[in-house]
Amino acid sequence: MTLKVAVIGCGSIARHRHLVEYDAHPAVEIAAVCDIVESRAKEMAEKYNAKAYTSYEELLANEKIDAVSVCLPNALHAPVTIAALNAGCHVLCEKPMATSSEEAEQMIEVAKKNNKKLMIAHNQRFVPSHVKARQLIENGEVGKIYSFRTAFGHGGPESWSADGKESWFFKKDLAFIGAMGDLGVHKVDLLRYLLGEEFVEVASFVETSAKENSDVDDNAVFILKTENGIIGTLAASWAYTAGEDNSTIIYGEKAILRLEDDPNYSLVVQYKNGEVVRYELGKIQSNEEGGQKNSHVIEHFVHSIETDTVPLISGEEGKKSLEVIIAAIESNESKKITKVSQV
Repeated sequence: MTLKVAVIGCGSIARHRHLVEYDAHPAVEIAAVCDIVESRAKEMAEKYNAKAYTSYEELLANEKIDAVSVCLPNALHAPVTIAALNAGCHVLCEKPMATSSEEAEQMIEVAKKNNKKLMIAHNQRFVPSHVKARQLIENGEVGKIYSFRTAFGHGGPESWSADGKESWFFKKDLAFIGAMGDLGVHKVDLLRYLLGEEFVEVASFVETSAKENSDVDDNAVFILKTENGIIGTLAASWAYTAGEDNSTIIYGEKAILRLEDDPNYSLVVQYKNGEVVRYELGKIQSNEEGGQKNSHVIEHFVHSIETDTVPLISGEEGKKSLEVIIAAIESNESKKITKVSQV
């Protein structure tokens, strides 16, 4: 059976990830694309032999679509996802899934009501070094985990966003949050996946210091604590001007795991007994030259539809990661340690 999909939003993430990966999938037909910039929609429609729309409402009303990718500014994730679910489509939504807990909950409820899949595009879970690290942790190779530090930073979205310096990423009414939503929420989701635990408390410092004409954060640092007392730091930044950092280090009883921290080895395991194991598992997906091209997100989304299984990053999972970011915003505003709202 061929899955008829539509991609709503034809900016950079759609062009470099969603459309490319749908096009490469043997079970998928890209039936329609949509963007408020007509030239963008037409360009992608021509490239993928699809129908072009400038209104997602028209697209959903006119086309018989099985699944939709929502690749829009963050503030539009919830309303467009809900509209697509109500139109009978499965939805893959970009991150962060929503701008509030209430919106996220509504998306989850509408997916349930319509018996449709809702997946959030947290691609870090599919990176080979991250998958391997989770296996090592689950197998007891690392022992009890004490701490971690993780970072996700680059020079900012102006270098790759379709609108450059005029991008929606820098506008609070469209973006809701900046580097925290673009990069930080990815690392929250990854840590939850690796550690197999939920975060219960967060303290944060959030700044807008690197970008002019922007009213969203471009540097954020969190201190996080899990339910079993694992503590660590997370940094999200649009100010890493000389190159990208997407590293994570896990400090355990028996070993230290260094993920995407070495230029040649995607995972380095330093055991307490002095042994060091280096894994070459392929480069992490990135916007930089030589980055992994297949995120496996589309593959997993399509598989979950075909097999009628719950996607690895369901709406519920997306909401749990979003809740940590919301708690971090509250912590920065109150200057107090904030409890993470649990589902």
